[in-house]
Amino acid sequence: MSNTKRLTYMGLGVALYVVLSFTVKIPILAHIRTEPGYIAFGLFLCLFGYPATSVGVLGCIIANLLYSGTFPIGWALGQLFIGLTCSWAFPRLKNMAAKMAVGFLSVMIGIALIKSLSESILFNLPLGVKLVRGAVAALADTVPFLAGILLSSQIKLQTE
Repeated sequence: MSNTKRLTYMGLGVALYVVLSFTVKIPILAHIRTEPGYIAFGLFLCLFGYPATSVGVLGCIIANLLYSGTFPIGWALGQLFIGLTCSWAFPRLKNMAAKMAVGFLSVMIGIALIKSLSESILFNLPLGVKLVRGAVAALADTVPFLAGILLSSQIKLQTE
């Protein structure tokens, strides 16, 4: 696939992430809601690998800037971990159940641990509280992420 096509797909992925982020969000706890943009993130990671990390990181940053006007450094770091981990693992795994397990674990580590730890350090917040809220947010985000992984098995890209 040419670099121009790959860049175009990544731009479409970021746009899809942002648009999905403004659709139905199911409230879970206080300010924690499901993030439908993870559908695009999981899908593009399965289809494109490492370049799709930009879909999650940039999509998260743009959606947060548009939604709340804040720069989500903790979320971006968590998305970076998820993207790099899944991009490395997914091509090596042929079994969908294994991809789902890696996807679940990477979201849990990326959001519950890395995001929470980085925000606790940056904003001097109690780590115990951030870890609990981060774990709830990670669980809420795994559902659309895993849906994106499942959806990827139904899509065949034409590569020239």
